[in-house]
Amino acid sequence: REWRRGASQRERRQRGRTRRCTRDRTREEHRGEAGKEGKGPSGAVHAGNGLQAPPVKDSAPSPSRTSREHHHPRPSATRSGMATRLQFENSNEIGVFANLTNGYCLCAQGSSENFNSVFEAELADHIPVVKCSIAGTRVIGRTTVGNRRGLLVPSNCTDGELQHLRNSLPDGVVIQRVEERLSALGNCIVANDHVALVHTDLDRETEDIVADVLGVEVFRQTVAGNALVGSYCRISNQGGIVHPRTSVEDMEELSALLQVPLVAGTVNRGSDVLGAGMVVNDWSAFCGLDTTSTEISVMEAIFRLNEAGPAAIVSDLRSSLMDQLT
Repeated sequence: REWRRGASQRERRQRGRTRRCTRDRTREEHRGEAGKEGKGPSGAVHAGNGLQAPPVKDSAPSPSRTSREHHHPRPSATRSGMATRLQFENSNEIGVFANLTNGYCLCAQGSSENFNSVFEAELADHIPVVKCSIAGTRVIGRTTVGNRRGLLVPSNCTDGELQHLRNSLPDGVVIQRVEERLSALGNCIVANDHVALVHTDLDRETEDIVADVLGVEVFRQTVAGNALVGSYCRISNQGGIVHPRTSVEDMEELSALLQVPLVAGTVNRGSDVLGAGMVVNDWSAFCGLDTTSTEISVMEAIFRLNEAGPAAIVSDLRSSLMDQLT
């Protein structure tokens, strides 16, 4: 019985090999005839029946598979209307490392060339773009505050840094050191060319310096209950954005003081720290790369970035400055 079972298994294996050999021989003969009559298996048409042959699959991966397997890095800067989105070494806190006014732009010294080149490409034809440091740090946007008339720096700004600023900025810009306990001036003060809001605990002497150097009216205010007015709002001569939790009554009061329209908004996909997330002047704005299109549209509308070009605004500023000097 075991011998019969083994013999039957050998017979089945032999029949299977015979069928496979016959099938392979038939395929070879069919391929040979196809090559004589028309194009081969990889061709487009066979002469025998005139039907289109299925294309031969390429061994290269498909684009969708390639996009899944290979990560494409995000662009470091993008332009949307009159606002530019960019990053500072993977940080979206643009306002920490830059300070922008209608008369000049300060960028952190030693930062990535791409960060500085974005500002230079947009602004260098109209105002100077200066690379600098304050007290050996790169957080110049949070330690300085200014407008087209002047620039205030903390008391720990070195003599070399101060001299570099005086050599680089326009002659009409007054640069002043401030002996202030709250040395992060950019967090405690926000100003345009006409009005400044300051921290409620700022020294009276510092308040007088702000008024004299920047040539503005000074008001002690809070924004949505926060004393750090420079962190939770951003203003220009055209308009301003304030903390999203600012009440309607407070917004109307601030708008009356600043004499510009205000709107509650965010930056960098919902961040309420507006001063750190963006910088703006009367014709351009720069914000973090995470800023959404909706947030940018609010910026462009409230700051009226699409209404006037930089050349016209700079000409008006120069004319008004000459009138003041004469």
